[in-house]
Amino acid sequence: MTRPKFSLRRLLAAGLTVAATAAAALVATAGPAAAATTPGIDVSRYQGTINWTSVRNAGIQFAFIKATEGTSYKDPNFNSNYVNAYNAGVIRGAYHFARPNISAGSTQAAYLASNGGAWSADSRTLPAALDLEANPYAGGYCYGLTTTGMRNWVQDFLNTYRSRTGRYAVIYTTTSWWNQCTGSWTAPWANHPLWIARWSTSPGTLPAGAPFWSFWQYTSTGSVSGISGNVDRNYWNGDRTRLIALANNT
Repeated sequence: MTRPKFSLRRLLAAGLTVAATAAAALVATAGPAAAATTPGIDVSRYQGTINWTSVRNAGIQFAFIKATEGTSYKDPNFNSNYVNAYNAGVIRGAYHFARPNISAGSTQAAYLASNGGAWSADSRTLPAALDLEANPYAGGYCYGLTTTGMRNWVQDFLNTYRSRTGRYAVIYTTTSWWNQCTGSWTAPWANHPLWIARWSTSPGTLPAGAPFWSFWQYTSTGSVSGISGNVDRNYWNGDRTRLIALANNT
């Protein structure tokens, strides 16, 4: 998703699980076998210039777009991607690549909210996603934090994002990372949509306490008209009507 200097996540996620879940009021389905799924993508500067009209005409209905990382990086393609996706009729959401070892969760949530992660009830803007995954930089798999320290960091981020936007952030993570680095923490899944990234034919085992997934990133080597090269492909666990309900918080 974030494509930092080297993508450790790409090595991990192919064989690991990510999970995504929303509050029960937002998604009433248990999985793709029980209801329709809606196709989407996630992108960053690594996809280059995107023809969003072609993307939408290819059947893509939503996109998570990288906005920020840490407290000093904003994706150079975010502004154009975010506006052009909206104008093409693609339901869009921003995402933030977490760096829990460099600043407080509240600081990074505020940076996201001020740099593209705000929200409006316009039927095309999703709550932003917090990207939590194996550390691709120096500092250890769990960013040098204890499980208690990681829980506190994540809660700080989630609380601040909600206070700034009024929305519960989506959480992107792998089952392996979440269970190891948070100590199988279950509390966020009561309200926060969970995004599973497992490159396989099924979402697999979800993180501890997650009752279902809301988004599933199922491949990193997808292809879509309007994008040159590989792109992450995703499903929303429901139809477009339910996705718009999540966007509008209804």
